[in-house]
Amino acid sequence: MYRQGSDPWHLAERWYERRKYDLTVAALPQERYRRAFEPACSVGELTRRLAVRCDTVLACDRVADAVSTARQRTSELPQVTVRQMTVPAQWPEGTFDLIVLSEVLYYLDAETLQSVLDHTVQALEPGGTLVTVHWNHPVDEHLSTGSAIAGTLAELPGVRLLADHREDDFVLQIHQRLLPDGGRPATPAEQEGLV
Repeated sequence: MYRQGSDPWHLAERWYERRKYDLTVAALPQERYRRAFEPACSVGELTRRLAVRCDTVLACDRVADAVSTARQRTSELPQVTVRQMTVPAQWPEGTFDLIVLSEVLYYLDAETLQSVLDHTVQALEPGGTLVTVHWNHPVDEHLSTGSAIAGTLAELPGVRLLADHREDDFVLQIHQRLLPDGGRPATPAEQEGLV
């Protein structure tokens, strides 16, 4: 599809997509993140928004044409690195305080999905944020929907659900990695002494 156009899903043009990306970034519980990872970044539209809130962003996609477009769209953002990688077979070194899995998990079979989620939890720092957002309508190429993914995430050990935004069209969830003692990280209000 990327050979037919640099943005085959019109991610930069559609109000639906722009609104979803803005809601995704608005739902982040931390004002600032040190190191973010965004696998399956496509053409970099969400990447650009994440960069405003992050010291560094590593974005990747398995499709070379998508990587090229994402690099062009983020070229003025020195904190963004875009690589061609296929997760989970290729996974970056180090840990992250933000991992964003947007419009990707429904493509994965059960074994690959579990591998991606295992890698994600291992790479997510204690107290770190995991964002998932997925289309919630059946599609021939998709093996599940946003609601089904939310059900899988509900069983994921080591994280807790912080926010659950559901619309007919998509499911946006924010999870936090539990602390080493199994406790939960402070909420945004708790961090500012409001509670």
